[in-house]
Formats: sequence, structure tokens, C-alpha cells
Amino acid sequence: MSEENAVEMPFVMAVTVKDEHGNIDLGAITETQLEASQPPTSDLQPNLKSHHRIHTGEKPFACTVCGHAFRQRQSLQSHMRTHTGERPFECPQCGKRFSKQAQLKTHAVVHTGEKPYGCDVCGRRFNLLQNLHRHAHTHTGKKIYVCSVCGKGFTRAVTLKTHQLIHTGQKPFKCEQCPKTFRHAVNLKNHQRIHSGLRPFSCDLCGKSFRQAVNLKIHRRIHTGERPFSCQECGKTFSQQSSLISHGRTHSTEKPFECSSCDKKFNNANSLKLHLRVHTGEKPYGCDICGKSFSQGSHLRTHKRHVHAGGKQFICDKCGKRYSDQRNLKLHKCSYAQGPERKQPI
Repeated sequence: MSEENAVEMPFVMAVTVKDEHGNIDLGAITETQLEASQPPTSDLQPNLKSHHRIHTGEKPFACTVCGHAFRQRQSLQSHMRTHTGERPFECPQCGKRFSKQAQLKTHAVVHTGEKPYGCDVCGRRFNLLQNLHRHAHTHTGKKIYVCSVCGKGFTRAVTLKTHQLIHTGQKPFKCEQCPKTFRHAVNLKNHQRIHSGLRPFSCDLCGKSFRQAVNLKIHRRIHTGERPFSCQECGKTFSQQSSLISHGRTHSTEKPFECSSCDKKFNNANSLKLHLRVHTGEKPYGCDICGKSFSQGSHLRTHKRHVHAGGKQFICDKCGKRYSDQRNLKLHKCSYAQGPERKQPI
């Protein structure tokens, strides 16, 4: 066909179009239509301006709650959901909700079971590339994220960011029902269950329920007898790491918990908490039979055994003698080790 006889044809381009209902329609669009669909130059300016901030480091959009700043307004809007707790993106498979669409997309891999990323060292596989990168540090021991205040190192940037809140003292997550504030959104969420009474984690063996999954995990060790934390000094084992740490101080003179009223010191936080009731007069444990109150739960239990039950439930497995108090039973058993001449407790 000669140039003189050539007919001008509009350029046609195959595109993917979504209608107002989100339905996908594969169609064709002419060059004229394509040109008409292009945003005006003025609409492109904000994108260019936002891009320039990558080079300038400018972050004009600051969070009024925690002060964190962003280059783009939509990034700030997304960030604000960490404070409001809003989670608009729901997984259609399990109903779990997320504050960011990217988090939902990441979560979706859980349902497919796909784990395309493998570790070259141990062969372990991961569903996300960032999980593989994070895992790799366990082989190298490299802690590339270092706190500028105390020098402590971390394998993950998010862990460093969380740690730094200790130095700033910042607690941006506030409970709407009481004055308590928290460093992390998850801690606020757990705290709010105190007000709501929600205990979503139940033991399948005894039915006892808990506000946090970690508490259920610790509780289950009562049934299994698992005591994974062992003292290197004496070999005593514990079901909780906090109990091991507290026990470890019995082998040293360290007493880091000091009473602000009388300067008495203790080797664990719970002992200080119990001691403070001496000053406050707090007696949170009330007897449901006579109404008498006690500062410690153990005192209430002893009261019920001696005053109301009248029973002696602690029995010596050697001679059958009965005691109302476990302490007296222990003293009784010591008499066997130290000879028959030792006087047994009454």
C-alpha cells in the first residue's frame, strides 16, 4: 500500500480494566482514549515532589502521637492505624485482620503452605524472603543493628526500634479506660482484656483460660511437668524463666528491688510487691466464708485450712501422721534424716 493510499488507523492497545464493581474486563483502548485517560501534568507534580524527598530526606508528615515522620501522607495514614488499632484488611480464608494491605498479602502465603526460600546452610525453608534473611543471622551471629545509646546489637531492625523505646521512655499507646500507657500496641491490646474480661486462650486439659497465649503455654507445664529452665549453680529446675532469674539471686547478694518507703531490698519484684502492702495496707484476698482479708493468697489459704476446714490434708508418706500446714510436714520429715531423738512438730 502506497503512502498516498494509506489510511490512518488509530493505535490500539490491549489493557486490563476494572469497572466500578472491581470486575476485570480485558478490552482494547484506542490511542485517543489512552491520551484522554492520562492525568494532567498538574496531577503528576505531587508524585515528582514526593520522589524528590528521597534525595532531600524531607519528611513533612509527622505523627502527632509518637512523632514519627514520613515522606508521604498516605504512609502517615497507614502508620496511624498502629495507634487507633484499625485493621481494615481482612483475610478471606481465616478472617484475620491487618492494618496494611502489604501485611495481608504477606499473610496469605500461610494458607498456601508455599515455602520457596531455602537456607543454604541448614536447609530450612521459609514462605517469605525477609524471614530467610532474618534466619541467616542465626548462623553468622551477626547483629548488624546496634543501639547508639547502649551499644546493644540486634539481628532485626524492628527489634532495635522496640529496644530504643527503653531509652526514650516513650509510651505512645494509651488505654482509653485507665491512665496506663504502653510502649507497644500488643501490650495495650493484652492490657485491654483486663477491662473487657476477655480470656481467649483456654487450656484443653482443665478449662482454665488466660488473656495471653504465653500464659497458657506456661500453665500447660503444670500438666506436662515440663521444667525447661535449670539453675547452673544447684541444678534446680523451673517452669518459667522469670522464676529461674529470681532464684539465681539466692546464690548472690544481689537485691535490685528496693522499697521507696523503707529502703528494704528484695531479690525479686514479687517480694517487693507483697512487701509494699505493709505500707499501703492493701489486703486483696478476702475469705468468702467470714469476710476476713489478707495481703497474700497463701495467708488466705492457710486461714481457710485452720479456721474453716479444720482438716489436716498434708500426710507423711512414712508414718501417716497428718498436718494442716505443709511447713510442719516438712519439719516432721526432717526428723527422720536427723535421728529419732529430734522432737517432732505438733
